[in-house]
Amino acid sequence: MTRPVILLTGARGQTGWELARSLACLGEVVAPARSQLDVADLPVLRETVRALRPRLIVNAAAWTQVDDAEASPEAARALNAHAPAVLAEEARRGGALLAHYSTDYVYDGHGLRPWREDAAASPLNVYGRTKLEGDEAILASGCRHLILRTSWVYGARGRNFLTTMQRLLPEREELRIVADQIGAPTWSRHLADATAQMLGQVHSPARGADRPEPWGVYHMVNAGETSWHGFAAAIRKRMTASPMAQLIPIPASAYPTAARRPQNSRLDCDKLERVFGLRLPPWEEALEACLAAASDG
Repeated sequence: MTRPVILLTGARGQTGWELARSLACLGEVVAPARSQLDVADLPVLRETVRALRPRLIVNAAAWTQVDDAEASPEAARALNAHAPAVLAEEARRGGALLAHYSTDYVYDGHGLRPWREDAAASPLNVYGRTKLEGDEAILASGCRHLILRTSWVYGARGRNFLTTMQRLLPEREELRIVADQIGAPTWSRHLADATAQMLGQVHSPARGADRPEPWGVYHMVNAGETSWHGFAAAIRKRMTASPMAQLIPIPASAYPTAARRPQNSRLDCDKLERVFGLRLPPWEEALEACLAAASDG
């Protein structure tokens, strides 16, 4: 029996790298490198989808350099808005399911309550605006879709907050870390595994025809909340290097960046649990597991 084809974009990123492993149980994962498929080249992207005729498309490709997007809005828009729009059009044309990653940055971060999927989006920066444009294009396309909004993604490889702290803590005497932006650090492996479980449920015969179709937007982050300073302190606590930098809590206003960031990045994940029975572990447990997996090689 022929296994279904899964087209995975962004496979060299931290989430994409984990997805290549997690999705393998669901079908034949085709994960072209950027040299083989530039997602921003829309005609080539369209041709690739039509040639592969995938049953699933999982889009983990994105422009994630938040500050650089302020100076290069069209480059960010090509990856974050135009490419998802093409994938959605082709998914509808070919009857595929599109799973796409979005971000807490579509919200403006006011207040203290966790954001629900039906909250009004109001991005503060170019990155958030282009990601929202991508979400809206998918929603308008009429394709079967799962839009997964996540936050503060990290892993044991690549450039992210964890690997940056692991590098800087033994090098510096002190590090000034923002303490008034609140969110949930999310391990890329937990994100990938939960995505695979969602997709497995959608295509399982056990789902039953009487259950409503689950297409739409979902929040997916590790449980709990902390600040960037709290996340840094948790990383420092689990490192054995000596000496290590002291962590100085500062407000975001004392660390100016080209792009404004939301102060409240809490995401309500109740819908994910209600529809799919999934809830990611607490972020502290995820950090422990990530570090243990890295030490095991």
